[in-house]
Amino acid sequence: MATTRLMSLHVGKGQTAGDAIKRALGYIKDPMKTENGILVTSYGCTPQTAEAEFMLMRREYLTITGRRRGKDDVLAYHLRQSFKPGEITPEEANRIGYELAKRFTHGNHAFIVATHNNTNAIHSHIIFSAVNLDCDRKFRDFLGSGRALGRLSDTLCVEKGLSIIEKPQHTTLTYDKWLGDRAKQSQREEMRATIDGIMQQKPESFDALLSALKEKGWEIKRGKRMSARVPGQVRFKRFDSLGEEYSEKTLRAALDEKREWQPKERRKGQKPKIEHTGVSLLVDVQAKLRQGKGGGYARWAKVFNAKQMAQTLTYLSEHHIQNVAELAEKTKAATLRHGELLKKMKNEEAQIREVAELKKHVLGYLRTREIYATYKKSGYARKFLVEHEQEILIHRAAKQAFDERKLTKLPTVQMLQTEYEALMTQRKKDYAEYRDAKNEMRELLTVRANVERILNEPMEQRDEATQKKQER
Repeated sequence: MATTRLMSLHVGKGQTAGDAIKRALGYIKDPMKTENGILVTSYGCTPQTAEAEFMLMRREYLTITGRRRGKDDVLAYHLRQSFKPGEITPEEANRIGYELAKRFTHGNHAFIVATHNNTNAIHSHIIFSAVNLDCDRKFRDFLGSGRALGRLSDTLCVEKGLSIIEKPQHTTLTYDKWLGDRAKQSQREEMRATIDGIMQQKPESFDALLSALKEKGWEIKRGKRMSARVPGQVRFKRFDSLGEEYSEKTLRAALDEKREWQPKERRKGQKPKIEHTGVSLLVDVQAKLRQGKGGGYARWAKVFNAKQMAQTLTYLSEHHIQNVAELAEKTKAATLRHGELLKKMKNEEAQIREVAELKKHVLGYLRTREIYATYKKSGYARKFLVEHEQEILIHRAAKQAFDERKLTKLPTVQMLQTEYEALMTQRKKDYAEYRDAKNEMRELLTVRANVERILNEPMEQRDEATQKKQER
């Protein structure tokens, strides 16, 4: 089930063209949403320098064509493609987004594809330059372009065996309005999320719930219908205005009956509850009780530990681990493999940064070469320097970077782009292996810690005891 949306990007109030492009690209490339940039791909540009490249293409277009527009000038276009939760991996979503952008622009426009996996619904953001790669034409948002984009997206999803929406619902929000709505929860949503978080910690009573809310700065007003005011709010809001499941009556009943807290409806902006299906660390009940946890926590921890012991034993069985020595060996091997792959990833990251940095300097050098030549001919005139200070500084920085790298021949932008894409392809391949190794190491370390807790002794001591017994 994929949905799409096409939005045009303009210069906002109080912004420059560069500011608008930087803001849009910065949002979609957010490392917290794209696994530190792993889920970011590009065509015809480099993610790290895309802002500068988009602006360079725009300047070239204005120079070549002389066509200038006012406030309605389109800088870029923003596509959004969303998928049904649980139906697709982030990597596959990114590949589909890349193919969608390539087909929609016919490969004539530079673009960035950023896949966000920080929510329950995986989705991709695509921003492509309004100016084509030859810098002589611009993309025009034709009548029915949104429907054409939707049909193309549906075609790709059908080809990949994914579901589609027969009658998609479209909104009329501007990009800035849409971005603002996504960026922040409403006050009621924030209140619901806070209550959900405390309820999942299983407070002993309704009064304990209120005490926890007060610790977070809430003002509670008791009465016929209980209300609260959170920091930053002017008016009190009734608990039942948050929804029936948040009324005093419903909350009291859930706490009195020791029910698992499950809100009836998941609201916009609220992060979904993620159920952990792997092995988790056993809880040190006595230590927690000494910290002030009550009897309710002890009862929950007892059930939790029983489940985790069962999952630990299941893991050992499924992975054919016969004894503690074998477990220790597998854990050590997984840790070493993770360390090696991490080192490899860091080296690749350094290479990618180096190529991106060099490309930025090459672009800056080419863009400012004529201005610097004129500056040199003027005898390094002070007046010319003042008028073109930024361009001259960019040119000097580029020349310094070339000197530091002892370059005898300047690489072309195309050469650097090819090298960059090759490095990114290799990094994505290696990252998949690294992620698997990291998960394996974490799970083995957790299993090992649980086994030590069950045996009530460090694994090293038990290994030594086993070895001595075998030697006798």
